[in-house]
Amino acid sequence: MSGFDPTAESGSEEEKPQGSTKEQKQALKTLDVRQFTISADDDDIRVDRWFKRHMEDVPFNIVSRWARTGQLRLDGKRVSPGDRVQAGQVLRVPPQEIERPGRVVKAKADLSQDQIDFARELVIHKDKAAIIVNKPPGLATQGGSKTTTHLDGLLDALTFDAKSRPKLVHRLDKDTSGAILLARSPGAASFFSKRFSGRDVRKVYWAIVMGVPEIADGMIDLPLAKQPGSGGEKMHVDEENGQSAKSRYRIIERAGNRACWVELQPYTGRTHQLRVHMAAIGHPIVGDGKYGGKDAFLTGTISRKMHLHARRLRIEHPDGHTLDVSADLPAHFAETVDNLGLDLLLGDLPLDEKKPGGKLVRKQQARAHAKQIRKDKRGERRGRGETTGKPTKAGKPTKRERPNAGKATHKKNMPHKAKVKQALRKKPR
Repeated sequence: MSGFDPTAESGSEEEKPQGSTKEQKQALKTLDVRQFTISADDDDIRVDRWFKRHMEDVPFNIVSRWARTGQLRLDGKRVSPGDRVQAGQVLRVPPQEIERPGRVVKAKADLSQDQIDFARELVIHKDKAAIIVNKPPGLATQGGSKTTTHLDGLLDALTFDAKSRPKLVHRLDKDTSGAILLARSPGAASFFSKRFSGRDVRKVYWAIVMGVPEIADGMIDLPLAKQPGSGGEKMHVDEENGQSAKSRYRIIERAGNRACWVELQPYTGRTHQLRVHMAAIGHPIVGDGKYGGKDAFLTGTISRKMHLHARRLRIEHPDGHTLDVSADLPAHFAETVDNLGLDLLLGDLPLDEKKPGGKLVRKQQARAHAKQIRKDKRGERRGRGETTGKPTKAGKPTKRERPNAGKATHKKNMPHKAKVKQALRKKPR
């Protein structure tokens, strides 16, 4: 597998050491220890993520046990699953555990040709670092206890000419459709993940909501938290203990007072953020019974599916340019737009470039500002040195070299008594 350099210390049958049975077992255990050198692509990732990338057959509970018992070592020191690895370090992995008799190991099923074709039809952009797919509604991003069909399970079909399957960088709710970015290498995954965590990604959603907000262009600033008793499956507004959450909405077009088509931009990334925010201001997303209840459905021929679509994704690319991709609407959403008499040509509003930058942008701006201040100060010191005499090591002339040293030269900055004394000294006799 690419991305790491194994230097295994394995031994063959002919290399079994001589001695007692106990000594032989101990020697064999040592010989079966595996060592891997961390590559540049895996720099600064967590230990558990390293196993997820390179040893998918080792479950998290085994990694945790190895770490807890001291069998997992990084440069000879104990390490935990949450610790981060650095390029060039050596990770010591204990021998592969033998499966217990009777234990059922679930084999990874190969994708059918239909699944491969389906997955590849979702691709709307592909380059050497990224793939963007248009996820249909009803397809989960990742699997769960009751979810067997999901986007993550189809990613083997999207390897193409890369050395490994692409990796999910973010996710969408099962019933939300639209653009999802996949990274085609560990390095690209690290790059894109930092942009998402730093809020440096512009995400534009389209939604049909119930009713019409009084304000056409508004910002919703309501903190969110997991709703007690929901098992973490539902969020709610919590002014006291919730995490900060901000969403902007803009009305694209109205369908009378019955409903309207809006553009949504999440400025934070909380679970179900857009859905909770729109329901909180009294305009739930059409089809979102979880947060809007029975009031989230239109009568007549309008679909009862969720009308929330990740329309546009704009993010910095590892090559330096900006990746900006739009995803077409799913069939049920497009039909609703048509049934409500809305005009699709009005949908793509210009992005407001005044949106505050994310953490990475703010850090870059702060560094540039500090650099400019240092540059200005150096310029001031050089200027003083050129006009007043030979500079010292600190860039300032000495008191002896400074003209009029010890004398007041700016009357307007002198105290009143000093001004009077100077005037008396200069008074002619």
